[in-house]
Amino acid sequence: MKNDTAQEDPIISIRDVYKSFGDLHVLNGVDLDVYRGENVVVLGRSGTGKSVLIKIIIGLLQQDKGSVNVLGQEVSGLWGPALNALRRKIGFSFQNSALYDSMTVRENLEFPLVRNVENLTRAEINEQVESVLESVGLSQTINQVPSQLSGGQRKRIGIARTLILKPEIMLYDEPTAGLDPITCIEINELINEVKEKYQTTAIIITHDLTCARETGDRIAMLLDGQFLKTGTFDEVFASDEERVKSFYDYNFIQ
Repeated sequence: MKNDTAQEDPIISIRDVYKSFGDLHVLNGVDLDVYRGENVVVLGRSGTGKSVLIKIIIGLLQQDKGSVNVLGQEVSGLWGPALNALRRKIGFSFQNSALYDSMTVRENLEFPLVRNVENLTRAEINEQVESVLESVGLSQTINQVPSQLSGGQRKRIGIARTLILKPEIMLYDEPTAGLDPITCIEINELINEVKEKYQTTAIIITHDLTCARETGDRIAMLLDGQFLKTGTFDEVFASDEERVKSFYDYNFIQ
C-alpha cells in the first residue's frame, strides 16, 4: 500500500453517490478516493452495485446524486468529444473480454488503435500490436480468432486491447470470473505486471477474495449499497462485523 497518498490529490474521487433503478436502491451514498499508482479492489457479492459504480465512473450511467471526479473532471458534466477524450485515458476490461469474433487477434488490437490515433504508419501499428501482445505473453496468437483461444487467453487479449491506447486508469470488471484456479493466478499476476510496466492506476471489481488479496493495495468492501470497510486486505478482514466475516467464510481462501 502506498504511504504517501495523503499528500496527493486523488485521480478518482467519488462523493456521496446514490443510484437507484425504480425501487431498487443500488448505491446509497458511497465515497471513495483512488490515488495514482494504486490498485483498489471494490469487493462484494454479485448484484451489490460494483458494476454500476464502474459504469458511472466512465459515464455509461449517471448517478442520481453525488459527484464523480476523474482526472480532475466531473464526469456527469461531460458529453460528446469531452467525454470521449476522458474515456481514451481509461481502459475498461470487460468481464466477457468483448472481442470481435469475426476478427483475428491482430485485427481486434488494431481496431481501437486506428480508430483513436491518427496518422499511424503500418509499421507503427504492427510494432504497437506486437509489443502489447508480448506484454500479455500471447505473441503466438496474433493470427488466431477468439474461438481458437481459451477463456484465459481471451481475457488476456481483452486486457491487451485496452492497454494498446496506453490508458492512465484501468478498470477491471470481474477479471477472474469463470476461469480455472491456475488461470486466475495468471490473471492476477498480469494485473500486477500491468501496474508496474504501464504505471496504471486501477479499480478492480470482484467477488473473488483471492483476486482481491493478490492484486489490491487497498480493498473497499461494498455491502448494502455502501462501503462498509476500506483498508488493506488484512485490515478489512480483521473486522468483527458479522457481514464481513460471513463474506470471508463464504469465499473461503486456502
